[in-house]
Amino acid sequence: MRITTRTSSDGVTERHFTLGEVPGVLWTPDGAAGPRPLIVLGHGGGQHKQAPAMVGNARRFVTGAGFAAVALDAPGHGDRPPTEEFTRLTTAHRARMQAGEDVTAGLVALHDYVAGLAVPEWRAAVTAVQELDDVGPGPVGYWGMSMGCGLGIPFVAAEPRVRAAVLGLLGPLGQTEAAARITVPVQFVLQWDDRLVPREQGLALFDALGSAEKTLHANPGNHGEVPRFESEAALRFFMRHFAA
Repeated sequence: MRITTRTSSDGVTERHFTLGEVPGVLWTPDGAAGPRPLIVLGHGGGQHKQAPAMVGNARRFVTGAGFAAVALDAPGHGDRPPTEEFTRLTTAHRARMQAGEDVTAGLVALHDYVAGLAVPEWRAAVTAVQELDDVGPGPVGYWGMSMGCGLGIPFVAAEPRVRAAVLGLLGPLGQTEAAARITVPVQFVLQWDDRLVPREQGLALFDALGSAEKTLHANPGNHGEVPRFESEAALRFFMRHFAA
């Protein structure tokens, strides 16, 4: 892990880093010392590690509870050049959309490919970040919507350090088996009028989660119209589960 830049504003220290060839950003409280919870943030499709939702949630987790937060550019996003396979899959997906065809199979293939690369990268990032003195070996949470949910499900299912997760804005997309392996508490966000992810698909994914403790937050509005208060709800959710 190599820190490339370090800045501070409004009580939050922001460090850009590379982990091998993967670019990321870490947010911590100014002057922090000792272990603290770490929230891994997964961005949506076509976005990047510093998309507004990423930065807004990261800074809220830091200032509201003293957590640390980390985000990586997913494969083919942000500062990462697309691979040949990523380009092939995204081109085929767009062509199906333009032709009005069913895009489910293409989305499953794309998410499977990206998750196959992203999950080990996120696990390595958690290990690297927790070696820093101002993060340390505290509990880990995960927050991710849309594609961030699609990548987060296999990550949460595979990573025993994750103790709670906020997911949403996605249907099963071939992830029923991985969702069933998730046993940590989950807060799931669903937009009732979502034109990208019909509500029955979101409800199906919520139902597939294996967690004994799971809560559904359903709000009116389209895919990108998640109310701002869901950020506060996510903060309270993580604080509750990291209090012990």
